[in-house]
Amino acid sequence: MTDSKFHFDLAKFRAVFKDERKNLVFLARTAETAERYDDMCKIMRALVEWTDSKAEKVDLTVEERNLLSVAYKNVIGTRRASWRTLNVDEHKDDELIKLYKKQVESELDVICKDVLDLLINILAKNVTEENESRVFYLKMTGDYYRYLAEFATEQQYGQKAAEMYQKAMDIANKKLQPTHPIRLGLALNYSVCFFEILKDKTKAIELAKTAFDQAISKLDKIDEAAYKDCTLIMQLIRDNLTLWTSEDAGDGEAPTNAD
Repeated sequence: MTDSKFHFDLAKFRAVFKDERKNLVFLARTAETAERYDDMCKIMRALVEWTDSKAEKVDLTVEERNLLSVAYKNVIGTRRASWRTLNVDEHKDDELIKLYKKQVESELDVICKDVLDLLINILAKNVTEENESRVFYLKMTGDYYRYLAEFATEQQYGQKAAEMYQKAMDIANKKLQPTHPIRLGLALNYSVCFFEILKDKTKAIELAKTAFDQAISKLDKIDEAAYKDCTLIMQLIRDNLTLWTSEDAGDGEAPTNAD
């Protein structure tokens, strides 16, 4: 994901490692601080693969899961923004811009499939129990299928995203409180998938409204530490509902998600 002239050589760092897992986590945190997100993705892939190599199939910790999410979110985020800039009607007949857009799409495809490989073949595969961790991985899988669906419309990635989101939602509804940030973030992104990718405004609004109403009825039962995260996502859901129920929904500002 980076130019070969500036290739990040993890092996050089491993040569001085004393504790593989601890040092990979430390290196990932350092890469995040330095905003070296391409490097961070390579480090987190190494951590996932190292974890998978253990006979006991140790799952990632909450911190490690979040580091994985942050790494790929930043790498994909800049390219999605670039693609949206290039994918406007005024450029649709410009051959140079179409060629440039194809380059960006190629990078998006590589990044999405890289993280999907980790999620499908290792992380979600190894966590079979219906718990918070599995919801996290299924939601993240849905997210990256959705990103593919934004530009590769012929590949049915939108349906795959919806399938992953629904599997995550089925577990979240049973195992997580309506105010849980992962459950709320899932509802937010799933509703965006309905609206933007599947073009089902009715289901998008229904899902978002249900999640918002269920969460607001339980706000008095959560502690102060969780309150901030919960209400932040609820605000994003409410913003989307306001946008989607306005008279010109679909013609103006894009909906917000928890990416």
